[in-house]
Amino acid sequence: MASNNLFTPINIGRIHLANRILMAPMTRCRVIPEGHIPSELMIQHYADRADAGLIIAEYSMIAPLTAAFCSEPGVYSPEQLAEWRKVTDAVHTKGGKIFCQIAHAGRTAHPDLNNGAEAVSASPIAVEGFTHGPDGKIPFVVPRELTVNEIADIVELYAIAAKNCVDVAGFDGVEIHGANGCLVDQFLRDGSNKRTDNYGGSIENRARFAFEVLKAVSDAIGSDRVGIRISPINGYSSQTDSNPEALSEYLAKELNAFDLAYVHIMRRDFSGVLSEDYTPVFRKHYNGILIGNAQYTREEADEAIENGIVDAVSFGAQFAANSDLVTRFERKAELNAVDFTTLYAGGVKGYNDYPRLHEAK
Repeated sequence: MASNNLFTPINIGRIHLANRILMAPMTRCRVIPEGHIPSELMIQHYADRADAGLIIAEYSMIAPLTAAFCSEPGVYSPEQLAEWRKVTDAVHTKGGKIFCQIAHAGRTAHPDLNNGAEAVSASPIAVEGFTHGPDGKIPFVVPRELTVNEIADIVELYAIAAKNCVDVAGFDGVEIHGANGCLVDQFLRDGSNKRTDNYGGSIENRARFAFEVLKAVSDAIGSDRVGIRISPINGYSSQTDSNPEALSEYLAKELNAFDLAYVHIMRRDFSGVLSEDYTPVFRKHYNGILIGNAQYTREEADEAIENGIVDAVSFGAQFAANSDLVTRFERKAELNAVDFTTLYAGGVKGYNDYPRLHEAK
């Protein structure tokens, strides 16, 4: 029996994927800032990448006044959802599949980006350093600790956002953003969660919010349309944990109860402090579809799939610079290098203008 590789089809939940080359969610700041509305540029950007097995669209706000960036999209207003529908229709017309990553920024939101609205989090601990405001760099603020009633309200916002994504915007499913310093991650890791109630202290308590979100979203749209992204060691936005291995093992085991479409693991610490990869911990204890992410080469991804370490791999920077990444991988062709100066610059440059391979005659 032939082994699997990047080009072997796979089912995730109710969705059939033509290959295992997934596009990772990437904030690119190409929306219309007033209203956080997807732009026309985004229609072409995602449609050009429709031959990915699955596109996981960028971080999208579940509620107003929670922006972590000046220009990330939302999924809470009719105007946003109408424009997202143009994106999903364009991807589906080309035979592609697309999920939306839904998120709450928590303490990474800043009042200067949200008409003065306060930042909130698991605990009143600020992110170290600065974020980018309308007029340059500004220090992060100390967030207000969420009450238990507010936590329940936010859980419901995730469920509403998921239904908006599937029923109105036409996405095939959603990914819960539980990584890279967003609110779910702020609850999961003990560097940002110092609560003494049922949402803090033990790993079980710190994971409670994530599992409540997963249950609400699964009840809203079906668990087989739901994924979750986790970054056990990434130090982005001052995120730390005293025992990432124990956290990874607990999450991997408990996630089995949800019958999800997939679990998406970011294996790297982009702050460069930690180097242990906990993907094998998830593989050992999680029984469902596991997606690997972060700095895989084509060859490494193929090997990881063949050896059963992961079932599929998502690619970020490679897809940013190569809309025809699937074709380039298939032909073992050279990849365009990423221009990091244009990743968040706005406009066509560095977004829809990277050259594609000449089609074979």
